[in-house]
Amino acid sequence: MEEGLSVGEVAAKTGLTAYTLRWYEQVGLLDPIPRDHAGRRRYRLRDVERLDLLTKMRATGMPVREMLRYIELVRAGTHNRRERLELLEQHRTTVLRQISELERDLAVIDRKITRYRGFLDAEQTD
Repeated sequence: MEEGLSVGEVAAKTGLTAYTLRWYEQVGLLDPIPRDHAGRRRYRLRDVERLDLLTKMRATGMPVREMLRYIELVRAGTHNRRERLELLEQHRTTVLRQISELERDLAVIDRKITRYRGFLDAEQTD
């Protein structure tokens, strides 16, 4: 058995398409992916772990340019851990604000649902 996971295996594991995996590599979010003797990509565990983090960053609205900045910092070595921490803390603050806004919006929707249920309940008792 060859080392590493195929594009299809990583796609199944991450929920990303093969096209998206290649795009992540092309834009520099992933390090170049090694290839087997037939030229097929073989993803390492660290690639899959990075993809897991990147998909979480993206799902929470982090712009690709900030994701790239984070990856650049990782590649530069451990001397910039404080800068990485600051970047992640800033994004966390943004995500918490979004959650708060969503909770506020959900409360409005819940009030509307309660109101419409009340209308329907009143109609059924008539």
